[in-house]
Amino acid sequence: MRARAVVAGLAAVVMLTGCGELEAQLERQVERGGGTSAQSDVNVKEARAKLEKLAVKGRAPKTGFDRKKFGPAWADVDRNGCDTRNDILKRDLTDETFKPGTHDCIVLTGVLEDPYSGKTINFKRGQDTSSKVQIDHLIPLSDAWQKGAQQWSDTKRKEFANDPLNLLAVDGPLNGQKSDSDAATWLPPRRAYWCPYIARQVEVKAKYELWVTRAEKEAMEGILDKC
Repeated sequence: MRARAVVAGLAAVVMLTGCGELEAQLERQVERGGGTSAQSDVNVKEARAKLEKLAVKGRAPKTGFDRKKFGPAWADVDRNGCDTRNDILKRDLTDETFKPGTHDCIVLTGVLEDPYSGKTINFKRGQDTSSKVQIDHLIPLSDAWQKGAQQWSDTKRKEFANDPLNLLAVDGPLNGQKSDSDAATWLPPRRAYWCPYIARQVEVKAKYELWVTRAEKEAMEGILDKC
C-alpha cells in the first residue's frame, strides 16, 4: 500500500507540471551547457524496455557493506592522471579554473547548474567550501550492495563506484538528503529532472545487472509513464 501511495503521489505531481512544460524544461536543461554529457535526452521507450528486463527481488541484508569494498574513493581508474571526482567536476561544471601544475586536473573553482535543484552553485575548492558540490552515485553504493553487488569481484565494484554513467555533480546538501535511498523513497526536488534521473538509474542497473525491489520498480514505472 505504501509503495502505491508513493507512486500515486509522484505521478500526481508530474501531472500537475504538464507533459508539454516538462518536455520544454528538459530541452532547456540539455541546451543550457555545462554538464550536458550528464543530462542527455531521455529515451523513454528504451528505459521502459530495460526496466522491464530487470530482475525484481527483495532487498538483501546490508550486512558486510563497507565503502572500502568498492575500492579507494575517487581512484584514477581510467589512468588519465586525474581522479574520478575531478573528472566529474570537469565534465559537469562550467567556467572551471585549475590548480597550476596539475595539467588541468584539480578543479579550483567552477559553476554548477545543479540538476537536482535547478540552482546555480559557485564551486570553490577548500576545506569549508568543497562540500557545496558533491559527486552523487545515482545508484548508491549501499543500494547496489543490497541488490547484487555483494556477489561481484573487487574489480567490478571499483569500476561501478567510478563509472561516469553512475556519477553526477550535484548540490551537496541534497546529496546528503538522498543518502542511500532508491527511487521508491527519494527523488530530486526539481521535477523536471525526474525523467532523466530515473532513465539513467535504469541504465546503470541494466549495465551492471542489479535488481530492483517491487516498490522501486513501481516508482520508476510511475515516473516513466508521465515522461
